[in-house]
Amino acid sequence: MTGRAYAAAPLAPLNATLRTMFGTDDLPGLVPGLIVEDDRGWLPASELISGDRLPELLAAARRSWQATPHAAAALLWKAYTYWLALPTVVGWASARRVPLVRASDVLIRVDTDRAAITLGLRRGTTIAVLPTDPLALAGLPEVRVLADEAELLTALRESMLDEHLTPLLDAILAQVRIGARTMMGSVASGVSYGILRAADGLPGTSAENVGTLLAALDLADLVDLVPGPNGEPTVQRKTCCLAFTLPQPRICKGCCIRSS
Repeated sequence: MTGRAYAAAPLAPLNATLRTMFGTDDLPGLVPGLIVEDDRGWLPASELISGDRLPELLAAARRSWQATPHAAAALLWKAYTYWLALPTVVGWASARRVPLVRASDVLIRVDTDRAAITLGLRRGTTIAVLPTDPLALAGLPEVRVLADEAELLTALRESMLDEHLTPLLDAILAQVRIGARTMMGSVASGVSYGILRAADGLPGTSAENVGTLLAALDLADLVDLVPGPNGEPTVQRKTCCLAFTLPQPRICKGCCIRSS
């Protein structure tokens, strides 16, 4: 792709990486292409934070998984945070193009029958880049040029955590008794799994990318990268998503709970 074409399609490198990771553009938790072109039937994530739609979604999760309130909240949060973080961390790792996933710019479509959520970005969502990116000279209003890597990681953290996940977690904790550390462990796990799955073709090593992101998000103490069966890095969690409490218990790969 030429520099001009690269700049003309701001999310093209990110979408290409996601397509390589999953072999398709049709992902269970993200709208194809990441941008919601027609927002009818979608609602901003800020309506979850405000509490307007959160009780309905938590109730749907309890019905779908036949789970206790705290287990349903933990599993819903695990899925939500994985799909929210994926475009941000893969965008950073693949091209240093970071869509800023503020709650006001993330749109969600809720299927309450299955407790399933699809996420997408509003048109015009800000994309943070470095001065060396061709996009920095494209003159697009949604592009925010930052001075260096440190500023880019700060913008990633502020948009994903400070302006979205932290207030959403506060809203959940106001309704369900569950530990914040348990919930943030799922964020750390999701970030790590996203980078490991996208590892082929990314600059730097998986361990370096995971370490940099978790340090920027202050989540490095919640997971470890350990050698897998073939020596490849795998995620070892220090918290549990509570899937073992379901009527049909399951212990996820990398869980801190070991099956007997």
